[in-house]
Amino acid sequence: MAAPVIETCHVACCANRTPNVVSWGRGGTIAFGTCNSVALYDPQERKVVAVLNGHTGRVNAVQWVHKEDGAPECHLVSGGSDNRLFLWEARDGKFTRSVECKGHTGPVCAVDAIYTEDSKILVASSASDSTVRLWLCRDTKEAECLRNLSFGSGFMMDVSLVLLPGSRVPILACGGDDSRVHLYVQADKQFQKAMTLQGHEDWVRGVAWASTGGELLLASCSQDSLIRLWRLRAKSGTDTNAEDDHTVIKMKEDIFEVKERDASSVFAVSLETVLAGHENWVYGVHWQPPFYKGGELQQPLSLLSASMDKTMILWAPEEGSGVWIEQVRVGEVGGNTLGFYGCQMSPDGSMIVAHAFHGALHLWCKDQDEEGEWRPGVVISGHFNAVQDLSWDPEGEFILSVGSDQTSRLFTPWRKLHSEQATWHEISRPQIHGYDMQCLAMVGRFQFVSGADEKVLRVFQAPRNFVENFANISGIPKQKLLTSSDSANLPEGASTPALGLSNKAVFQGDLVPKTNEEEEQFSSVSDQYQESYFHPLNLTEPPPEDHLLQNTLWPEVQKLYGHGFEMFCLASDSTRTVVASACKASKAEHAAVLLWSTTTWRQLQSLPCHTLTVTQMAFSPDAQLLLAVSRDRTWSLWRRNPTTSENPEPLFSLYARTGKDTAIHSRIIWSCDWSPDSKYFVTSSRDKKVIVWGPCIWENSGDSVPPPEIKPCSSILDVGDSATAVAFCPVLCSDNSYLLSVGLECGRILLYRWSPGQEPAGGHDWSSCGETNTSQSHALAVKRLRWRPRAGRAGQQNGKKDGQTDRESEIEEESSWVQLASASVDHSVKIFNINKQAL
Repeated sequence: MAAPVIETCHVACCANRTPNVVSWGRGGTIAFGTCNSVALYDPQERKVVAVLNGHTGRVNAVQWVHKEDGAPECHLVSGGSDNRLFLWEARDGKFTRSVECKGHTGPVCAVDAIYTEDSKILVASSASDSTVRLWLCRDTKEAECLRNLSFGSGFMMDVSLVLLPGSRVPILACGGDDSRVHLYVQADKQFQKAMTLQGHEDWVRGVAWASTGGELLLASCSQDSLIRLWRLRAKSGTDTNAEDDHTVIKMKEDIFEVKERDASSVFAVSLETVLAGHENWVYGVHWQPPFYKGGELQQPLSLLSASMDKTMILWAPEEGSGVWIEQVRVGEVGGNTLGFYGCQMSPDGSMIVAHAFHGALHLWCKDQDEEGEWRPGVVISGHFNAVQDLSWDPEGEFILSVGSDQTSRLFTPWRKLHSEQATWHEISRPQIHGYDMQCLAMVGRFQFVSGADEKVLRVFQAPRNFVENFANISGIPKQKLLTSSDSANLPEGASTPALGLSNKAVFQGDLVPKTNEEEEQFSSVSDQYQESYFHPLNLTEPPPEDHLLQNTLWPEVQKLYGHGFEMFCLASDSTRTVVASACKASKAEHAAVLLWSTTTWRQLQSLPCHTLTVTQMAFSPDAQLLLAVSRDRTWSLWRRNPTTSENPEPLFSLYARTGKDTAIHSRIIWSCDWSPDSKYFVTSSRDKKVIVWGPCIWENSGDSVPPPEIKPCSSILDVGDSATAVAFCPVLCSDNSYLLSVGLECGRILLYRWSPGQEPAGGHDWSSCGETNTSQSHALAVKRLRWRPRAGRAGQQNGKKDGQTDRESEIEEESSWVQLASASVDHSVKIFNINKQAL
């Protein structure tokens, strides 16, 4: 089997912002819904091991189908806003969609599933159509709807299934907006209502069963901030007579009867305890998974709860008295976020995870040395809305991305001590904004410009604290990094004022705590409130979410005013002297490209040409030409004028453009890029066409020879779908042909080789050399593709130094790899390793 051309190196994504969307399997894998996909995440390896694509709406509920013997699962259930419910099955370690349950007329919000007799799977699902449906999935790949329970105008927020003790009869618990918990039991193939448990005073948000030694415990949590535990046990015939004994004080029991085949049995439900400890809505409860001890499965009495008060509590009965008490409370402090949507516990009970309102996963690990101590762990993170743009730093060591979730995030590889493999992590969140982010451009290594849905561009510079931590995590010596930026006057960090949008620099002097005398003399009212929430971090591993929210911001050094509408795209040149920007436009006067000097941050000139929004721009690698493509279906090419002593600033003049008749593209041009030798450029459009143009060469011998006309150099490549992103690989293939990647609106990424010498007429100049498979592809449109600026894989270079011959072969082997980063509307940033030898 030949090595695959494209292998996924990293997927940066986060959980959807709904309850019930995270499930921790007995095999150790965490499954969570991210946009329209289900991601399978390995918390030990710290990477997404698979992405399951199939839903066409947001995934709202994910649940592993746990096996009774506690072995790793081979089935997974997911429900989404597309009203569909899928059962996924593992075949040879790969998950595929095996059954679809059709019938709901509203988004599915909760699912649960158990195995019944002869390995059939019983699935319960609740949806916004006010129904709970029960499905039986057989091996024949079809699902039969057993029962449709309608709740009139009410909604069920959560469902949980379990088998009654001592029998194979399933019982279903539903909790909903009528503040009650409803129990249904299967009788003669039909589900009948057994009873209603009253007590909660607000919507019931979560229900969970646990089976302990012949009895069942049901935990229900509610928006009244309380958790109730109910005990369900089988009553023998002798129990019923004792009811009349009034001398014994005991909880009121409710009784229901179950007929199975010919026998009938009686069960009693009573309230076990009420757990009060949270100060806000409790969104989720989860029992610690059972484990094997002495050859039999044991259910530990340990319950985890997650709440909107930003805390998770681990409850357990006290050893002597059996009274349920709070054992551990973990949570996040600070930040302007809301609380947790749900919680899960690892199979061995040593790790707990919560997913928060902003999609972030929060992981805590039990401390091995100190009893009862829990510490935050390293976990995956990513954007919780569409990712609009991304860029590599000039050295190819990290990636910056911006998205509609109003954040900029910085990802870099990190190698844990004594581990071979580096994994990618978010180590900084330079900008947390109040507007949706749209575009960015790196200016040098530790400076970038970003644009959002506002008329202002903002320039950010890395603070000293980031540079030091980046050195720790990437293993690059600090001195080497600090020489590249003027280190003397770098601020320590940044913080955002309570009501502002601008990150203010925090200097060394601001971090000194005030003495008592100083505190007494307030110079103004604003001094009473501490502006700086920044605390310098000393990171040896990627930071958890609450640090990312307030301690890793970059200070804003400049605002650039000049555009009349919201920012749309940015570009910077390789010499780091010029930044070009463009905004949304429906008239020619607003569609001009503005050029800014990176030394003074003054506006250099305005380049009017297009009549509608300029959608993307790119400077040629030799920094001599600027290309702009537009919604008006044309492109324009601008040439840098030679600088003179009177006019040292770079100015550009129009060099070439397409008109109505020469445009070739018949729809909006989405994307453009330059070949690494600055000879050719490529455009891609909604009309499914990709075209290479050129040649862009001239001699400085004088103006006697007119420059060659720029025209299509390639045959027109039809990629079969709207081509929303395109990029030239900076490294040429072995036969000097160019490698291009094309991103489509459906989420696929295609790789092509283009050979300029071939006769373009027959289409032989293009050869397809790979594409992402269904699990590698994005679920929605690709917004941006960017190749790593040099060969090799980030984080692999600082390998072993001793055996020089190994080292040389390693370098040789490493240079055959190139890396491609992609940003998509499906909330994810993906990094692919591509092996040039396999092409």
